[in-house]
Amino acid sequence: MSSVVVVGAGLGGLATAARLAAAGHDVEVYERADVVGGKLGLVERDGFTFDTGPSLLTLPGLLEDLFTTTGGPAGPAGLAVEPVDPACDYTFADGTRLTLPHDPAAVPAAFDAAFGAGAGAAWSRLHARSRHLWELVGEQVLRRPLTLPALLRMSASPSGLRAVAPWRTIRGLARRAFADPRMRTWLERYATYSGSDPRRTPAVLSVTSFVEQEFGAWYVPGGLRRIVDTLAERCRTLGVAVHLSSPVQEVLVESGRVVGVRVAGQERRADAVVCNADAAVLHEQLLARGTASRARRRLRRIPPSSAGFVLLLGLSGREAPAAHRVFFPADYAAEFDAVFGRRPRPVEDPTVYVHAPDDPALRPDDDSEGWFVLVNAPVHDPARGVDWDAPGLREAYADRILDVLAARGVDVRPRLRFVEVLTPADLERRTGSPGGAIYGTASHGPRAALKRPSNAGPLPGLHLVGGSAHPGGGIPLVLMSAEIVAGLIGPATAGPAGPAATAAPVGTPQGSSDGSPRRAAPAPPAPAPPTSSGTSSPSSTPVPAPPAGPRPPAPGGRRR
Repeated sequence: MSSVVVVGAGLGGLATAARLAAAGHDVEVYERADVVGGKLGLVERDGFTFDTGPSLLTLPGLLEDLFTTTGGPAGPAGLAVEPVDPACDYTFADGTRLTLPHDPAAVPAAFDAAFGAGAGAAWSRLHARSRHLWELVGEQVLRRPLTLPALLRMSASPSGLRAVAPWRTIRGLARRAFADPRMRTWLERYATYSGSDPRRTPAVLSVTSFVEQEFGAWYVPGGLRRIVDTLAERCRTLGVAVHLSSPVQEVLVESGRVVGVRVAGQERRADAVVCNADAAVLHEQLLARGTASRARRRLRRIPPSSAGFVLLLGLSGREAPAAHRVFFPADYAAEFDAVFGRRPRPVEDPTVYVHAPDDPALRPDDDSEGWFVLVNAPVHDPARGVDWDAPGLREAYADRILDVLAARGVDVRPRLRFVEVLTPADLERRTGSPGGAIYGTASHGPRAALKRPSNAGPLPGLHLVGGSAHPGGGIPLVLMSAEIVAGLIGPATAGPAGPAATAAPVGTPQGSSDGSPRRAAPAPPAPAPPTSSGTSSPSSTPVPAPPAGPRPPAPGGRRR
């Protein structure tokens, strides 16, 4: 048995710990906070419960794969999921509304209804292009350790090169695909799923929209926080020691190799260290100066992703709106100028995202509902940007967001019981993410994938997992990150030094898919199939088993 230390008890850290423990390793997790979960946070107030992290789940079969690999279903009844229908309701500056159904077959009609005849056909052409792109990037890039040859293979054929289009941004793709500026705005929004600017984000990341429409949006009753709570219990069952309120002070290096960590002044030796902390925290705070200097310099040159300014609203009365709503501004480009420009500032007229799940477990009574309200924001950077701790700023900007909602037809002030505010500075303090950057670094430029820290660290014995490492942020990608790291380390019988990077992911079932709940798949237990009207059964179902066939992973997690 070899020993592994995991730094951080976020989703990526716990998923890696569970996989490695199931593979025979002796695993310990050290977490700076007094609770597990990382960005999958929770706030409770006056009988209301709010998820403060990801609010959208795609490809929940990845969770089934994780729990099956590590010992069986997630609890006696399984970790249930529900289809979200409609998947999202968008309101544009001119009042146009686009309501996207859960059933992809009904999406073209929704586009025609919102934007006029021909809009659905334009979406269908984009969706077909994205399907080809998905086939190129899924298995070869997102679910394997990142390598330059894998990226080159994506564009080895003329059709692959046209699909990947490394010279094109998401904005460029939107202009090529759609004549209607509202449809362009809809597509550009998917750049924010990685905390990035669509004017600089490679078009390949538009594949996120394909995943969301093709495989559907899902929800865990009781809130997505249940995912990490259930996973923490699985870790304990496997014998993983989880130490809370135990910040790692240093990653120890001897003779050019990582040999453990220092916690509370004491050394904890290990054969491998997995860092679930942000990559910037690893390089700037945990590794000694002069160690992995090249990787540190490279990371410093990459801009941070966007942060978020959050309102948690406790409201009287129930309207039961769509669970996910997005309210666009008239000038979408101005939002990205404010967040990523030379002079960062709070966005004056931001896109507003509202998550309001109709979930009895999250409200004190049936005459109440809680809203999670999010706007894109620059990171907390008092020296060179926005000081989100400046006196009066949080209160003034919270009022501004409520004004924006009211101007767009949703005035909640008469219903307010309370407003809880979380700024980027609060997120930094709660999760340790530098500046409150949600996704670590922004995905800007044609080489964005190569700039993101790889799962194999810059020193032997060190591995990186989570949203700041390959393949990126969001629940499914973080679960894949954990699978990659577990595969790089290998089973305990392979020896303490960690086997070659070609080792198969620990416990990967033979012939399994990546866990995509592809609705055409017959593998039971499966979600209720869409009806001819494009709706699905609202009842909870067990997490669908992975369908047979290729194993495409899925980006996604937080709607923005």
